[in-house]
Amino acid sequence: MQSQQYLQQRRKFAAVFLAFIFILAAVGTAEAGKKEKPEKKVKKSDCGEWQWSVCVPTSGDCGLGTREGTRTGAECKQTMKTQRCKIPCNWKKQFGAECKYQFQAWGECDLNTALKTRTGSLKRALHNADCQKTVTISKPCGKLTKPKPQAESKKKKKEGKKQEKMLD
Repeated sequence: MQSQQYLQQRRKFAAVFLAFIFILAAVGTAEAGKKEKPEKKVKKSDCGEWQWSVCVPTSGDCGLGTREGTRTGAECKQTMKTQRCKIPCNWKKQFGAECKYQFQAWGECDLNTALKTRTGSLKRALHNADCQKTVTISKPCGKLTKPKPQAESKKKKKEGKKQEKMLD
């Protein structure tokens, strides 16, 4: 009896072992099949870069407007599109809305012209804009008063107070 039980257990063990090996083989084959599939090919586009026109305001000479973009390529789905844009309504528009400059500090006031100036270097040209490399701007100086050094004015106040006390 014991030998029959032993044989049955051995058969069960062998069956489980074979089932386990079969499962491992099936998983290994499935994994191998996945690796053999060719990877998706990345389709190369012949589309060129977008070339943008200058911003054209909807009304007036500044504010909201549009620009047109075009690109070349036989297989391009889109070769032309319109984009909204904005032209600033301030002094910067004299250099073009697509030209961005890095400005230095304002210079000293020129007493002959009553203007102070500063220079800007081109930082970035948007949408292939044609920008000047450097620009100079001027603005009125404002009040032309000579500043008094604080230390001197405080000294004079103290002296004035001392003289007042002496007169009292």
